Formats: sequence, C-alpha cells, structure tokens
Amino acid sequence: MSRAFVKESDSVDELPDRLISEHGNLVTPEGLAQIEAAVQRFDDAHAAAQVAGDLALVAATARELRYWSARLGSAELVPAPLDVDRVQFGSTVTIARDDGRRQTYRIVGEDEADPANGSISYVSPLARQLVGKRVGDGVRMGASETEIVAITR
Repeated sequence: MSRAFVKESDSVDELPDRLISEHGNLVTPEGLAQIEAAVQRFDDAHAAAQVAGDLALVAATARELRYWSARLGSAELVPAPLDVDRVQFGSTVTIARDDGRRQTYRIVGEDEADPANGSISYVSPLARQLVGKRVGDGVRMGASETEIVAITR
C-alpha cells in the first residue's frame, strides 16, 4: 500500500538495533538455552503485540527479536571444561581477597553474565586476568592482590 494511504498514527518508526559486541559470541550450554528462550519469548511477544495492534510494542519486540536472533545465529557453543588445572571459559573460580573475603565467579558469555549472581563475562577485566591461571596464582584487582584458591567446572 502506498504511504499516501496510511495514516501517520498507523506507523511507528523501527527502533535502532541494539549494539552487538565485537567479541566472539562464546556461550555455555546454559547460555545457549537462555538465548533460545529469549528468541522464543520475544517472538511470542511480537506476535501478541501485532494482534493487539500495539505499534510501540511491535517496534520494541521486533528490536529485541532481531538482537536475540542475531546472537543465536552467531553463538559458539563451548562445552564445559574437561580439566580444572587452569582457569578457562566455563570455569568456576574462587578467589581470596587481602581482607579475607572469598568470592566465586563462573566465566561465561557476555549475554549470560550476571556479576551480582556470580557469573562474569569472559571479556571482563577480571576474567581476562584469571584465564590461564592456576590455583595459588595471584591476580591484581584494583589496589589489592587476590589469590586463586579453587577452580571447578
């Protein structure tokens, strides 16, 4: 249909795409499942928004669907590490800080990272320092030193 016959209120400009990281899209099996679930969730939400005629929601869900579909298409599944000799993608690492606190982080893909819940992106500064290290190795965090005290899968 020609744009001349469409009311201005019947269209909503497409939202700009979400930025996609320049880094490889490495994912754990759990991360891949999260991305697949996001694609399904936003596909369903997009269809519902279209049925409801909610043009703003159509644009918002289309944007999310484009993002998550692109992330699914570029996902590189990395199986769980086979050994725990060195920190690697998918490892769970426990560090001891100078003040006696212990913190545990799992190194995961960017979309599944949630530092407040113990998972950090493999491209984060901390993860970059940890990868390749062994139990007993020190890692600098800000002005303090930490020591790797455990590595698990």
